[in-house]
Formats: sequence, structure tokens, C-alpha cells
Amino acid sequence: MNGFGASLGRLVRGAISPKILGIIGLLAAVCLYTALASDNFLRLGNLENVVHRTALFGILSIGVAFVIITGGIDLSVGSVVCLVGVLLPWLLAEHGWSVAAAVAFVIGLGSLIGLIHGLLVTRLGLQPFVVTLCGLLIYRGVARGLTQDQSQGFGTGFKGLRALATERFAVFGEGGFAIPATAVVFLTIAVAAAVFLNRTVWGRYLLALGRNEQAARYSGIDTDRMKILAYVISSTLAALGGMLFVLDINAAQPSDFGNFYELYAIAAAVLGGCSLRGGEGSILGLAVGSALMVVLSNMINLVHPRYQNIEFAIIGGVILAGVIADELVRRAARRRPRGAAA
Repeated sequence: MNGFGASLGRLVRGAISPKILGIIGLLAAVCLYTALASDNFLRLGNLENVVHRTALFGILSIGVAFVIITGGIDLSVGSVVCLVGVLLPWLLAEHGWSVAAAVAFVIGLGSLIGLIHGLLVTRLGLQPFVVTLCGLLIYRGVARGLTQDQSQGFGTGFKGLRALATERFAVFGEGGFAIPATAVVFLTIAVAAAVFLNRTVWGRYLLALGRNEQAARYSGIDTDRMKILAYVISSTLAALGGMLFVLDINAAQPSDFGNFYELYAIAAAVLGGCSLRGGEGSILGLAVGSALMVVLSNMINLVHPRYQNIEFAIIGGVILAGVIADELVRRAARRRPRGAAA
């Protein structure tokens, strides 16, 4: 038991770096400010919605993080969310597909998109920015073309499937806080991702690839295969997120569904400890970063509604601050050994 406790303690200490502690402190400060400024923040319904939204965007962030860890970027996440979000009700309600076939098709499509991205980056040597930027445009265009730019929804049907995103599990009995079903999905994915990244050889390969691709290749790692795996994970989780988003709101308009969701995902990843240079990442940090993005949005809506029009400017500022902080930390780390040697 003591050995288990010591191992658990080392695992927790290893997962909570100073950078993650800083973002946890920032999240706590924003929550405290919002709670003091608005009586609605601590209402059970609002807290459940914050957890629900954090889970949805957290799923996207985990996928993006795997790509960022390899030193790449995925700008197509929002458009994959859109494509899946309109395809699922389109196939079910308009074309009469079975639930199993439709779900398997859209998740498989997400995996195929990631495979194509990975092959273009590794086999043709294209820049990830260019590949996924083109994907951002292509997938939304396909979604709008297939549906003739018409909103898609489930109507009053498919309640069992929609429960994946709308169900709530009571924790303290009737009228108490309820855990959204999406939070259960997110926690399951987060635990699996954390184990994969920190406790398997493939996770170590991904981190090594991001730190120094040439050294990783010389050490025998199939870097192309690992990059492809990262893009497949990203697009598959984007497809799962798109499915949950549309199941939640029961409607998807191809022109704007999923717009800028890649910003939320990348921002959460950067704030959560992922370096845009690659080689660093923490699933716990991603969860905290996703929560911070959602709470910031919630704060604007509750406390400063007149600033809703500049929400994206605030998100952009947060991303910039995270990148600047990452650069300053790296520079300080590079100077430290020289100072110690002197």
C-alpha cells in the first residue's frame, strides 16, 4: 500500500508541472472573480453547463494536442466538426441510415481525414499548416454542398442516441449537481490518452519526435508512422466531438457550425502546457486549459455581456499570452545551465 501511494504521489507530482500549477491558479482566479461578480455562476445549471462545454471542447483539445506534440498543427478541427455535425443528421433523418451505420461512417470518415493529412505531411512533405488550412476550407465546403447549405437536425427522433450528449447523472440525488454524460466520455478519453502518452512506448515516441525529429529517426523510431497516428487521433476525436455537439443542440447550420472551434482547441492545448514547438504536453493541463476557455466565455456572458462581440479577440490574446510565456520559460531554461556552470 505504501509503495502504491508513493508511486501515485510521483505520478501526480510529475503531471503537475509549474506551468500547469500556474494555469490552475489562473482558472481559480477567474472562477472566484466570476462567482463574486455574478450570482448566476454558482447555480447548479450553470456549473453543469460549464462542465458539459469543457468536456466537449476538451475532446477536441486532446486530439489537437497529439498533433502539436509532434511539432505540427491542425487547423481543420472546426470544419471536421461541421462536416460530421451535418452529415450525421443528414444520413439518419434524410436518408434513413441505421444509427450504427451512420455513427460508424462519420467516425470512420474522421479517421480517414486524419490519415490523408498524415500522408500529405509525411509522404509529400507538405507543411501541416497548409494541409490542414486547405482541409478547413474543403470540409466546410463539402458540408455546405451536400446539404445545399440547409440546416440539419434530428427533429424529435433518435432520443436514445442524443442521450450520449444530453443525459445527466445525478450525484447527490434529485435536485443536486448532475454529471453530464459528455463529462464521462471526456474523462474516459482523457484517462486513455494520459496512459497512452505517459505509459506506452508510442507516447514516448511522440514526445521524442516533437523534441528532435532527426534524433528520433536516428534512434530507430518510425517518425512518419507516428505523425500519421497523431493526425488520425486528432481528426477522429474531432469527428467524435462534432457528433456530440450536434447531438447536444439538435441542429447544425453548415455555414457556421463549428466555426473557430480549432481556436478553442489550440488555445486550451497551449495554455495546458503544450509547446507549439512540439515535445511537450499534459492531458491534465489540457483539461484545465479547456475549462479556462469555457469559464472565460461564461464570465463574459454573465459579467460583461457588452464585450461578447470581442470574445474572439480575448481568446486570441490568451493564446498570444500563452505562446509568450512558453518562449520566456524556454529562454530562462536555456540560460540556467550556463549560469550554473559559471
